[in-house]
Amino acid sequence: MKKTALLATFLSLLFSSFAHAEEAAVGLWKNIDDKTGKPKALIRITETGGELQGKIEKLFLEADADKNPKCDKCEGTNKDQPIIGMTILFGLKKDGDEYNGGKILDPGNGKLYSSKLTLADNNKKLNVRGYIGTPFLGRTQVWLREQ
Repeated sequence: MKKTALLATFLSLLFSSFAHAEEAAVGLWKNIDDKTGKPKALIRITETGGELQGKIEKLFLEADADKNPKCDKCEGTNKDQPIIGMTILFGLKKDGDEYNGGKILDPGNGKLYSSKLTLADNNKKLNVRGYIGTPFLGRTQVWLREQ
């Protein structure tokens, strides 16, 4: 009986650590502007069918700014849509220690970039790289875990 309980506890811990590792990027993240060092938004990353997507939940705006800005530089279905609630990150799949193969939208300029994510600092930071063509030709922002 004790061996069975011990084995069940061990397996439970083993599988929960695998599940946590797989879901490590899922959660609420504060993105930090790589130019100013100031927070820009809160993005909720979720996982559906093995793919990550990120949606803007809150914008950190200047006091006199429009509280519900629209993506006037976006194209297609995002054109003139509210930025709050917009999915800006999608199609990322786990590949070893990173998530890649996805896209990220910059609502500030309306451009869509290839993207990859890498967790850092014991899953408290997320390095988000947007690029054109090859990851070498891009830029990285650090996002901080909120929850």
